[in-house]
Amino acid sequence: MTTMPRPLYETKESKDLDLAHLFDTFLNNRKLILSITGFFTALGLAYALLGTPIYQATAMIQIEPKSGLPSLTDVVSVNPPVSPAETEISLLKSRSVVGAAVEALSLDIIIKPDYFPLIGGFMARRFEPTEEAELGWYPEGFGGYAWGGERLKIAELLVPDAAHGEKLSFEAAENNGFLLRDPDDEVVIQGVVGQTIESNGYRIRVSELLARPGTTFTVIKNRTYTTIEEYQDALRAGERGKQSGIVGISLEDRDPEQAVRVLQEIAQRYVQQNVARNAAEATQSLEFLDKQIPEVRRQLERAQTALREYQTTAKSVDISAETQGVLDRIIEIEAKISELNLQRTDMERRFTRQHPNFRAVLNQIDQLKVEKSVLEQQIQGLPSTQQELLRLTRDVEVASDTYALLLNKTQELDILRAGTVGNVRIIDHAAVDVDKPVKPNKPLVVIAATILGGFIALMFVYVREALKRGVENPDEIERAGVPVYATIPFSDRQQEIEERLTSKRDKSEASYLLALNDPAELATEALRSLRTSLHFAMIEAKNNVMMITGPSPAVGKSFVTTNLAVVIAQSGKKVLLIDADMRKGYLHKMLRGRAEKGLSDILSGRITLFDAIQKTQLHNLHVISHGQLPPNPSELLMHENFTRFVREVSSMYDLVIFDTPPILAVTDAALVGSQAGTTLMVTRYGQNRLKEIELAKRRLEQNGVMVKGVIFNAVKRKASTYGEYGYYQYEYGR
Repeated sequence: MTTMPRPLYETKESKDLDLAHLFDTFLNNRKLILSITGFFTALGLAYALLGTPIYQATAMIQIEPKSGLPSLTDVVSVNPPVSPAETEISLLKSRSVVGAAVEALSLDIIIKPDYFPLIGGFMARRFEPTEEAELGWYPEGFGGYAWGGERLKIAELLVPDAAHGEKLSFEAAENNGFLLRDPDDEVVIQGVVGQTIESNGYRIRVSELLARPGTTFTVIKNRTYTTIEEYQDALRAGERGKQSGIVGISLEDRDPEQAVRVLQEIAQRYVQQNVARNAAEATQSLEFLDKQIPEVRRQLERAQTALREYQTTAKSVDISAETQGVLDRIIEIEAKISELNLQRTDMERRFTRQHPNFRAVLNQIDQLKVEKSVLEQQIQGLPSTQQELLRLTRDVEVASDTYALLLNKTQELDILRAGTVGNVRIIDHAAVDVDKPVKPNKPLVVIAATILGGFIALMFVYVREALKRGVENPDEIERAGVPVYATIPFSDRQQEIEERLTSKRDKSEASYLLALNDPAELATEALRSLRTSLHFAMIEAKNNVMMITGPSPAVGKSFVTTNLAVVIAQSGKKVLLIDADMRKGYLHKMLRGRAEKGLSDILSGRITLFDAIQKTQLHNLHVISHGQLPPNPSELLMHENFTRFVREVSSMYDLVIFDTPPILAVTDAALVGSQAGTTLMVTRYGQNRLKEIELAKRRLEQNGVMVKGVIFNAVKRKASTYGEYGYYQYEYGR
């Protein structure tokens, strides 16, 4: 029974949140996080300073419980008193009130000066005129914008139905003239201030215009219904305290004067409507009484006539004292029944028959009728003459009392109607604090922008971290079974050298090799450490030929190869550097050599070995370029000429280094590696994935090439891993 070999390194996948890793990520990207956060803070600060301020106008209204006009429906209510504020707030925000204010102030016409982008509105708001009709300063060539002090009032504006809600362009002209353009920028009206002009379905009358010729305004004519709804939504109203009857109202607007004007108009319209509503109740009651009085008067006249005729016929029969007492009581009951019947008639216009107040009146009428029937039974025992005289006298008294009651009610209601003031009044008229706009809340905006920027920065950093596929820790490579021979830190100086190398304007004679330009650079020290490691690693190698390759392009393979050759040559060894990338090699540029007469020319037999060897700045370092770019690099490397070439140069130098193309791109590295005693692979920090490295290693092994180790290049020093790879700046004393 065979057992599977245990891996060199065992890892345990943890699904727990690695707080240390999150903190390290934050430290490593703190500059980016601070930059993004600072950018959003700057945006918030700019908005707080340049944003259009919003002002809030406020007013206060008192709603008093109705004292009640002495209407015919006054009854005792058993329900507790209820604050009328909720109902009155709904009336305050009704279309009848808000709509009247919209029409009175022409709020469906929106006028906005066209300011210069970003800063124009800011400058216009801070312009303070020192004399009448003064306009703000403007830079030459930007007179078409408003810069402060401009005014435009349109008393009347009618537009075609399709143009409602569309932006119209209003342009001031010479001599109080103006032009009105439709959304297609076509002139539809040309006129003068103060005149009513009608053309192309448009009609306009401008009442005031103060602007430079050429200054433009944006004019929008909304539908009245739409404008009313907008102001209903913008109007805020609420009771101050439970059942206090004090209602606070407010309205926000960019123009503080406009906010005060609109809010005051709404409050006054509401008070006027309340007065009219209360007066209407008295008027309706008077109309009802006016219809009842003539009929009651006729009844009284008929009753008086009947009584006189009977007294004449019966020869002035008098009523006894007992009968008079019963008569007085019956008359009193009849008067109450008549009054209640009038109340019932008035209620039938306003309530249903199931309403509690209506039912209460009916119950009172029924009780009085019962009492009346008892008294009438007492009258049945009187003589007939007494009964008839009692009946006629009763009719006269009841009709007289009812008539007097109606006259009194009519006079009282008429007086109250004339003096009706309503049950609401304005306590605080509309006002606004122009020094403290409610929006934007500058501190809050800046704080919110900073928090948002920090959140976005953190999300960006952590999402980018989660999506990263490149290896950033050499331990991951070693766990894959490949030792890491060296970790070379990222060099800003090398980046500058590469920019010079790719620039066509570089005319300097300075070297393109980091090991020569900056011997104390950390990357150079790392290459020296690699040199030491290779000294012992190549002791058991089959020859002194070393190949350096990589899994993919742009990993810094040529940088490592050339600078490693330099530091080895500086140790006294004779080194030959060969550019085996016969497709895109550029070692000759880094060493300031020539590309012609190189490896491809040797292998094809056009030149000899000694014709191709080029000297460099170092006495012990020679180089062979790639030569002419052949159409068949792989076939040249498979020829026996390459084997003889390797054997010959190996005997001439202490170390031969081949720089080859990426193994995952072409097979050239596998062919060169078969002739080399030592193979190294360069990977780049954060670029090469672990699977990519494993695939490159497996590709070489399939061709019989064993990877001795990996050079981890361009490692960035992070705050969380500073000094992790053992690099310290240690220079000569100065």
